[in-house]
Amino acid sequence: MNKILEVRNLTKIYGSNCPQCFTSTGPEANTNICPYCKSIVAAFNVSFDLYQGEILGIMGESGSGKSSLVKMLYFDEAPTQGSASFFEKNKTYDLFALNSAQAMWLRNHRFGMVYQNPHLALNFQVSAGGNIAERLLVSDCINYTKIRDRSKTLLARTEFLIERIDELPKNFSGGMQQRVQIARALATEPPLLFLDEVTTGLDLSVQAKILDLILELQQQLKVAMIVVTHDLGVIRLLTSRTIVMKYGRVVESGLTDQILEDPQHSYTQQLVASAL
Repeated sequence: MNKILEVRNLTKIYGSNCPQCFTSTGPEANTNICPYCKSIVAAFNVSFDLYQGEILGIMGESGSGKSSLVKMLYFDEAPTQGSASFFEKNKTYDLFALNSAQAMWLRNHRFGMVYQNPHLALNFQVSAGGNIAERLLVSDCINYTKIRDRSKTLLARTEFLIERIDELPKNFSGGMQQRVQIARALATEPPLLFLDEVTTGLDLSVQAKILDLILELQQQLKVAMIVVTHDLGVIRLLTSRTIVMKYGRVVESGLTDQILEDPQHSYTQQLVASAL
């Protein structure tokens, strides 16, 4: 299996950043806020690999730093330090050494993102089909008929009601909005997809349908995914490997089954016990 992403020592600090930031924060300090300069250490020295067709889970409570990781990898935010490399065929992209145009090309053509809040990805002023068309236009597809057909195909794949393709996202339920967001993210057939708390706030029955959809699409398309969640049910269903984070640090990582059946770190043990 080929490696698609390599992340090394990825760090994100919000604030002025002082010499005590790293030693005075983390799980042992029970905080990610530096007591000296009040900076927030969202992530510190996070390293992992992702392979083609794999689903990697990043699990932790709110404030653990898991969402900051995917925001850096998707170019929503710049890292404080660290490196990340994306591999495709014979090319290697050093993500944080790219200029803005190169980063935007990679984001638009090779990556996809599904946010917890659909407002971050969808344009609520245009139709469901229009949202997918925007993504296709960015990827240099300019034939109207092809764009329309492709939009219908993508929406059908997410079990979206095609007769509502020309309606605005504001008319849809949360689950329908997520389906449009997933279809939009998949429009350019990206080899790497980021999912950030995609089922939070949805009814349980809708959550189950969205998770089944994600798993089905991953098996069909062989796209690699990073799934960020605080929900052990999501981790158990979707992922093969998992990283557990607390206060910006990785406290445990390994095969998902192993972590959930025999957690080693006390924090992971608490998370697993609270879900039983």
